Amino acid sequence: MRIDIEIDRDVCIGAGQCALAAPNVFTQDDDGYSMLVPRKEDGAGDPMVRDAARACPVGAIKVTEAATG
Repeated sequence: MRIDIEIDRDVCIGAGQCALAAPNVFTQDDDGYSMLVPRKEDGAGDPMVRDAARACPVGAIKVTEAATG
């Protein structure tokens, strides 16, 4: 299974909880909004990705599993 991570930048408020929970996958841009670390778009096997999504106070992050094929 492959993990897809989506960040709704229209919803993100820049709280930074995702970057604190999973700093190997999430970071913040110059304006403070969430973004994925380059080349870590698949979660890089980080077990904290789902916790980071749950930590978002506005639910801007969605983590889904997609079948590879």
